[in-house]
Parts: sequence; C-alpha cells; structure tokens
Amino acid sequence: MKIALVHDYLNEFGGAERVLLALSEIWPKAPIYTAFYKKDSPAWQRFKNRNVKVSWVHQIPFFSKYLHSPLRFLAPLIWNSFDFSKYDVVIGSAGWYITKGFRKGKKTIEICYCHTPPRWLYGYRTSIEWQKYWPVRVYGQIIGHFMRMYDFKAAQRVNFFIANSNNVAERIWKFYRRRAKVIYPPVELPRAVKIKKEDYYLVISRLVGGKGLDLAVKAAVKLGIKLKIAGKPAGYYTEYKTLQKLTKKNIEFLGYVSDEKLAQLYAGAKVFLALAQDEDFGITPVEAMMVGTPVIAFRGGGYLESVIEDKTGIFFDEASTDSLITAIKKFEKSKIKSEDCIKQAKKFSKERFKKEIKLFIKKNA
Repeated sequence: MKIALVHDYLNEFGGAERVLLALSEIWPKAPIYTAFYKKDSPAWQRFKNRNVKVSWVHQIPFFSKYLHSPLRFLAPLIWNSFDFSKYDVVIGSAGWYITKGFRKGKKTIEICYCHTPPRWLYGYRTSIEWQKYWPVRVYGQIIGHFMRMYDFKAAQRVNFFIANSNNVAERIWKFYRRRAKVIYPPVELPRAVKIKKEDYYLVISRLVGGKGLDLAVKAAVKLGIKLKIAGKPAGYYTEYKTLQKLTKKNIEFLGYVSDEKLAQLYAGAKVFLALAQDEDFGITPVEAMMVGTPVIAFRGGGYLESVIEDKTGIFFDEASTDSLITAIKKFEKSKIKSEDCIKQAKKFSKERFKKEIKLFIKKNA
C-alpha cells in the first residue's frame, strides 16, 4: 500500500507536528508533502532526514518568514500543484492551511486528520488577533469569504475525517456537515528523573495572543506566586512585549526548552496552568498529568475532555484574572493525587494513537 502524508508547513513543533511525527513513525517510507519548511526551525530539525517534498511557494523569497500569512489565499494553488494519483492512501494533517481536498486518483483514499477547521476562517481567536487592525480585518474578510467556499468544497472531497477531539468533531460537522471519528493525538515525554515538587506554577506555550498568558502573569503578580513560562515568542512578538511590561521578579520567561528540560519542568511544577479559551484539544495539560502534575484549566474546549474536575485538576469559568485567582485558591485547598493524573494521561499515549490510526486505515482503506 502506497501512502503519502501531507502537513500544512514545517516551522514550529507543536501538537500538530507531534501527530505528523507519529504518523511518519508508523509509515517511515511515506513521503511528507508540505507547503514549505523553514530551515533550522524546530519542526525542520525533527523531519529533515525524512523524504520531505515542498511546493513551489517554498522558492519564493521570505515566504516562510513573512509572506505565508498574507498570501494564504494561495493555498488552493499550493495543494493542487501536487499530484497524489499514484498513492493508495493520502493522510492529511490539517489545521491552518486548508490542507485537504487534494488532486488524486479515482481509487485514492483521502483521510483528513483535522486539528481544527482553520480558526481564522470561522471566527475563533488566533495567535495574532488580526481583527484588531482594520486594514488587515478588511483584507481578511474579503479573502475569507472566498476561502470559506473553497474550504467547504475541499472538505467534501475528503473520504474520511478524523478529529483530534470531540470539540473539533463538532466544528467539522458545523462547518463541513461531515462526520468525524475521534482519535486523540499522541502525547509523549522523555522519561523524567524523579524530581521533588517545587512551589512554582507552570505555563508552556508559544508567546502569542489567544493563549490567556496575560491572565497567568497578572494573577502571579497579584498573589506573589512563582510563575515559569516556557515557550518562544512567535508572530510579530507583540504579546511577548506586552507580557514583559507586566512582569515582576517572581515571573520567569524560559524561552525555548528541550523535551528533556520540558519533562523536568512539568515534573517539578506545583501545578500547570492551561489558559486558552476554546482550545482545539490541548496536549500540554496531558503532558503535565503524565508526570503527575495537576492542572488548572479554563472550562472550555478540549480541556473538558482531558482534565477531570477535582480529580486531576481545577477549572475556572471566566477568562479573567479574578476567576483564575479563585481557581488557584481552590487548588491550594484541594487534595489531587499524582497517581490519578498519571492514570488519566495514559489514555492519550502514543502507543494508543498508533494502534487506533492503524486500525482505522485497515478498516477503511
């Protein structure tokens, strides 16, 4: 069986890229088609030894750094430039770049593992909150109208959808009128040495808008608690600059950290803060629970599918500093057990993901 993998593009290494990595481990000989890659980026470091095939836009100067966002209307031309007719199965890892509805043979089966319908097309918060700037908003509304029509048509050409959560499966039905099988993404960390719990609160996130990072910083300033934030600035760095203005001595920005260091941070943290509103799934809370660290999470999105209230974590109901502070105070009085967190996290293992994906392919292709 000839299989091809397709992914938006290779730049950051986040949850979507971890899915792609797991898929490429199942089918190591399958080529990876992508719009472009950013050389020396975290994602490129993971996939540079794979058979990566890029589109024509990869040759455009500065496309990977500056132009891929404003020129997103090129997505149909990008994916139509690839011919998948020689493959039996094409598996798309789809999120931001409308990665589906490919040109393929009559007998080729297309399976779309959907991280989310593009958030920028359907009114969800994005990392750069582009709606704040009226010229960009007008431009986005104009191209968004046509791109939504293309996105819907492309979705109808998919044979089977897989969603990374029930939350995303509901979006797939809402926007595409297509049913989706839910297979949770793989979660894996390097084995952490036993580390004594410390008194810091932890956030792991790219330093971009839409992640609720300001809530954590403001709450830490108000309560005087230790807060560590790991993750690189992205986009146009405006969020990082805003957070720096709010920061006090009890708040530490760690920047990019290796997977080994990440595991140590999770293991040593008192609690992990999951702050985004309507997260598609959210791998980081599961990573925290994997090493026995409880979670304080916003009550919404994929967090509702991974965190068990009062057993592996505490929810807060409003995207406000006061609501988060209330949850922190509630957590301080709680008796959440590390073993319960670890047990819950095992439901989202990489081995389970690979088994479910292979079974789905065997059944449908």
